[in-house]
Amino acid sequence: MWLILSFLAIPLIEIGLFVQIGGAIGVWATLAWVLVSAAIGMLILRGIGIATALTLRQDIGRMRDPVSPLAHRAIMALAAMLLVLPGFFTDAMGLLLLVPPVRSALIAFVASRVRIIRTGPTAQGDVIEGDWQEAPDDQKPDRSLPPSGWTRH
Repeated sequence: MWLILSFLAIPLIEIGLFVQIGGAIGVWATLAWVLVSAAIGMLILRGIGIATALTLRQDIGRMRDPVSPLAHRAIMALAAMLLVLPGFFTDAMGLLLLVPPVRSALIAFVASRVRIIRTGPTAQGDVIEGDWQEAPDDQKPDRSLPPSGWTRH
């Protein structure tokens, strides 16, 4: 429900801000602001694409965790897209997301709300040794049932 309301509220906020700010600074200054902010957003998007490819390659090569830099770059891409959209509210949100402490706080907030579940071998690579033998056909499990979760099929 809140998503639908935001899709309705954001254009209304933008229209109100265009009327108020456009009346205060004039039509040409308003149009110039929209064009300049869109150009800045496009430049940021272009720079993010090139920089992300290079740093991701370096992080993986150095065996570093690339998640945090990728999260920062994803938020910067969102900020750039908000700058490309015409409007004062979206520009303010985009400029706010370009501030590094704001991005870090947003990443920390999202990370606190995400629960990670790991399956398979642990990070230490634990090995469980054991013996096995082939079961006779009359003792094999029924394959029509779903797997137990302990085996991979």
